[in-house]
Amino acid sequence: MSSISPTSLLDDVELQPGRPPILRAETPGDAPSWAAEHRDALRAVVAEHGCVLVRGLGLRDVAGTGAVFERLSTGLMTEREAFALRRIYADGVYSSAQWPPNQPMCMHHELSYTLEFPGLMLFACLTAPTEGGATGVADAATVLEELPTELTERFEREGWLLTRSYNDEIGASVTEAFGTDDRGAVESYCRANAIEFDWQPDGALRTRQRRSAVVRHPVTGRRCWFNQIAFLNEWTLAPEVREYLVEVYGADGLPFNTRFGGGDPIGEDVVQLLNEVYEANTAREPWQAGDLMLVDNIRTAHSREPFEGSRDVLVAMADSVRLSDCSPTVEVTVR
Repeated sequence: MSSISPTSLLDDVELQPGRPPILRAETPGDAPSWAAEHRDALRAVVAEHGCVLVRGLGLRDVAGTGAVFERLSTGLMTEREAFALRRIYADGVYSSAQWPPNQPMCMHHELSYTLEFPGLMLFACLTAPTEGGATGVADAATVLEELPTELTERFEREGWLLTRSYNDEIGASVTEAFGTDDRGAVESYCRANAIEFDWQPDGALRTRQRRSAVVRHPVTGRRCWFNQIAFLNEWTLAPEVREYLVEVYGADGLPFNTRFGGGDPIGEDVVQLLNEVYEANTAREPWQAGDLMLVDNIRTAHSREPFEGSRDVLVAMADSVRLSDCSPTVEVTVR
C-alpha cells in the first residue's frame, strides 16, 4: 500500500487551460521504486482528472520504463487487432505506432473496436522530437456533450462499423494483427470476437465489426464518446494518401475505414466536424525526455501530432476492460 496520501498528490497537480494535468516528480533516480510508492496516489490523480503527465522521473531505458509500467498497472496487455506496426520491446511494452511523422494520428481511444480494451494507457518519452509530436488528450464526456445531439443519437442507435482489408503492404498484416498466420485460428478469433470475415480470391482477408460509439465509464458511469470513427475513416487520411490507396486497392479495399453502424458511408463533413470538436477540446504539452503519461483510455482520447526529429515513446496497454461492462448501446453476437 502506498504511503503517499492521494489527497496530497492531487494538491500538487498543476492545472492550466490547454495543457494536461502535470505533476513534477521528486525522485533520486529510482523511478520504479518511486512509481511503486506513489501508485495509489497517481491512480487517484488519473481518476480525478482523466490523465496526468509526470515530469522529472528521468526515464531513459526500456528496462526501467517497463518496470514503472508494471508497478503502476494491474496487468499489461498483449495487443490484438493492431492496425499499425509497433516494435515489441518486452511483454506488454511497445513502441508507439509506426505512422508517418508528417501525418497526425487523430484523437482516438486505443482498441475501442475490440471487445476487451485497455482501461489505462501508459506512455514514456525516452527521446523527445525536436519539434511537434505531442500526445494530445481530450475529455470524451465533454466531446460527446459538444457534438450535435442528432448525430450522437444516431451513433448511439446504430453504433459504428469498422471495415478492414489486410494486405502485406499497408498497415498490419493478418499475422501481425492476430498473432498467427493460421487461417483456422484467425477465423476462430473472429467468431469469438464478433468480427465478420471474408477471404478474398487472392488470399487477402476483409473484416467488418460493429461496435458502440458511446459507452458508460465502468467506474463513474459517465457517458463517453468512445470510438475511432474519425481516426480510421478515409476522410482523415491526407488527400494524396487516400487517392493513392483508392487507386491501388479500390474504394472497398482500403486498409481501414469506418461507416455508420447501419452501413451508410460517413461523409467528409461529419469527419471534419468530429476532428474540429476534438481539436477545440485538446490539451497538449510538448514531450521532454524522461516524461511519463498515464491516460484513462475510456474517459480520455489521445492523439499523436506530426513531428520532426527522432521521437522514441514507449507504450503499454493495461488494466483490461470488457465492452460488456461499459453499457454498450449496440449488441454484438459472439459465435
